[in-house]
Amino acid sequence: MNDKNVMENLLLLEKGACDLFMHGTIESSTGTIHTAFCNALNDSLTMQDNIYTKMSEKGWYPSEQAEQTKISAVKQKFNA
Repeated sequence: MNDKNVMENLLLLEKGACDLFMHGTIESSTGTIHTAFCNALNDSLTMQDNIYTKMSEKGWYPSEQAEQTKISAVKQKFNA
């Protein structure tokens, strides 16, 4: 397993943790539990962003700029 595979796996695991913490936050029955899940979610989102940033810096998670015509088409679709 190379570094790229390890980082991809870390990113997938972190995204899964974010999903679990989000649902925990939504479904929490008390303010204390809600706060605990919300704090865990924020920490997990920060870790996910850090992993994504490192992968992007290495060219392992490239992103492309959306064309203005595509942005305009989506705007028109949802404004209708």
